Amino acid sequence: MKELVSIAHPEPAIAVMTLNAPKSRNSLSRAMLSALTSALEALNNDSATKVIILSAQGPAFCAGHDLKELTAHRQDDDGGRAFFAATLNECAHLMQSIVTCKKPVIASVHATATAAGCQLVASCDLAVAANEAKFCTPGVNIGLFCSTPMVALSRNVSRKHAMEMLLLGEMISAQDAARFGLVNKVVPQAEVMEQAMQFAQAIAIKSAHTVSVGKEAFYKQLEMTLPEAYTYASTVMVENMLDEDAKEGISAFLEKRPATWRA
Repeated sequence: MKELVSIAHPEPAIAVMTLNAPKSRNSLSRAMLSALTSALEALNNDSATKVIILSAQGPAFCAGHDLKELTAHRQDDDGGRAFFAATLNECAHLMQSIVTCKKPVIASVHATATAAGCQLVASCDLAVAANEAKFCTPGVNIGLFCSTPMVALSRNVSRKHAMEMLLLGEMISAQDAARFGLVNKVVPQAEVMEQAMQFAQAIAIKSAHTVSVGKEAFYKQLEMTLPEAYTYASTVMVENMLDEDAKEGISAFLEKRPATWRA
């Protein structure tokens, strides 16, 4: 039986997590959520991995929650309340795990990402999309507002663009997704993974410790007031300045030589 999520290492420092449920359009069933969370945790704890790429197989990148699975649990004694809550909690945990992962996570989006699939893209640190890729938060069209995808979406794009996607529930092009700030680059279909790899390679040659410190600080300061953010960031930068990699990096820059990082 094929794994729902596979892991490959095209280069020692770069891992590619691939969603392998094309028949269900890589929907986020409970099994898929568990598989993704486990794979991410394993790579986060792998000292050799510096960057993670998230990709998918099949006609869609990710269709969001598995509506057939959710609907089946309406027959439960509580009408599905417990199953719905557990599913959404597990999904929220996955999305937060991407943000708190010590390694940058890059989405390589070859096709459509809808609802929680769009949330998955928004939760990643960087995203590359194919020209043909489309994005949508269509819940409003079926009486189920995309409230949890809204959390990641609203932290990536402007309020007006987020509300446009959430209220209209219409597909937007990869080009509009780039204009909105949901993805970094739009490239031909055949070049999506290549571009994601270029991002990953550029990050992998840097100090893994510095990248981890910076990623954590970036997301923490976003939730602070301006004075709080500057106080926090200043403290982080002082500690970073005292770190061995910063000493090495600055010395290498001044001496015009390549830096040698700890890892």
